Amino acid sequence: MISEKEFENSIKNILEYIGEDVTREGLVKTPSRVRKAFEFMCGGYKQNPEEIINSALFTSTNDEMVVIKDIEFYSQCEHHMLPIIGKAHVAYIPNGKVVGLSKIPRVVDVFARRLQIQEQMTEQICDALNNALNPKGVAVMIEARHMCMEMRGVEKICSTTVTSALRGLFKQNKKTKDEFLSIVSTASIK
Repeated sequence: MISEKEFENSIKNILEYIGEDVTREGLVKTPSRVRKAFEFMCGGYKQNPEEIINSALFTSTNDEMVVIKDIEFYSQCEHHMLPIIGKAHVAYIPNGKVVGLSKIPRVVDVFARRLQIQEQMTEQICDALNNALNPKGVAVMIEARHMCMEMRGVEKICSTTVTSALRGLFKQNKKTKDEFLSIVSTASIK
């Protein structure tokens, strides 16, 4: 593990490498600001999704689909460390237990606040909920824009990547999967 000072020196080296003057007024505090930003943006490494879910499990007779959609998130691609900006849609079918609604967006953030690829993040969210809740099924769909495709490389502005992960009834039953897809495609309350 490197120290805060070593991290900040690395940022100074990057600034110098690109031709900046690290002593200019606007950049003097940049290494510290970048360190603090990375501590926040990568805070998911220090969080356990199972603990988050288990902190708010409640007995319930509900056995119908629970959907939380349009969960906004910000992540960074592990290949270029550039932003991924998107929305997650998460559903599960309870099996005797429900989880506090705020815990699902928190689980999304745990995995979003790590260097990621969208495909893996989708699977991680789905598996964390499936393992902790033991539901009849879990579905996760993520729609995101990748700045590594927009700001550099192919420079395709506003292209969207959609990934999904399905477990239990969502994978086994077409009607259940179609119901989920219908719900996430309808207009949201704004």
